[in-house]
Amino acid sequence: MSQIHATSSRSLFRMEVSVQADIAAAPERVWELLASVDAQRDWNSTLTAIEGGIAEGDTVKLKVAAAGDREFTLKVSQVTPARGMTWSDGMAPMFKGVRTFELQPDGDATHFVMTEVFTGIMLPMIAGSLPDFVPVFETYAADLKRAAEG
Repeated sequence: MSQIHATSSRSLFRMEVSVQADIAAAPERVWELLASVDAQRDWNSTLTAIEGGIAEGDTVKLKVAAAGDREFTLKVSQVTPARGMTWSDGMAPMFKGVRTFELQPDGDATHFVMTEVFTGIMLPMIAGSLPDFVPVFETYAADLKRAAEG
């Protein structure tokens, strides 16, 4: 199994952060942890608060330690159980963030990929107020891996 590794890239109107991890658990087990607000409260140490639902059309409100008291309100879409989902916030063309979660089966294990892409003409002004997502994503993936394998 490979190490957990996050990357980021940025241009004027686009920023992308991604993390990958190999998890020694079936995609169904990883999905149970990802698709439950209650479960995320238990395993996700990057969160300070989370509420809502994680099903297609639901809204999730969350706070992460790296962003202080700022609350993110995300729309859940394109849900395929045990395979992936997409969360988004904001409005194009001004500013939009789209987070995708992918679960790729690998025998009895799962290759997990989470990517967030921020775009929009407001990004140059907003980017400085966004947290450094690389350590947040690495912690998220490590927490998920630990919970799924435990």
